[in-house]
Amino acid sequence: QVQLVESGGGLVQAGGSLKLSCEASGRTSSTSAMGWFSTSAMGWFRQAPGKDREFVAGISWSDGRTYYIESVKGRFTISRENAKNTVYLQMNSLKPEGAGVYFCAADRWVGTLTRGTNGINYWGQGTQVTVSS
Repeated sequence: QVQLVESGGGLVQAGGSLKLSCEASGRTSSTSAMGWFSTSAMGWFRQAPGKDREFVAGISWSDGRTYYIESVKGRFTISRENAKNTVYLQMNSLKPEGAGVYFCAADRWVGTLTRGTNGINYWGQGTQVTVSS
């Protein structure tokens, strides 16, 4: 059973920074925990009150290529540390519209993540990010 646990959310003033972490544990029926994570694309989604959950950033497992929605390019950085089964989201210059619950997600292919929420295999429980203006 794969589990994703996010941390690092909180309250920050507009223009400030936060770093989110998502640690994966468990295993699938065919892989070890380390094997599963190192061959999974990882992503971050956010959901603002009353809005749909949207893709924010993703990172592939094969070449480490990263993907972002336009509104966060240059401000957010996704990275992964396979030895720790952890993916990070460094968020700088936060804006009030960046507030919401941030979810970690995992799937075999990064394309599944960038296309939205459908068909994604694994989700974390979310961590709240609040940005005060």
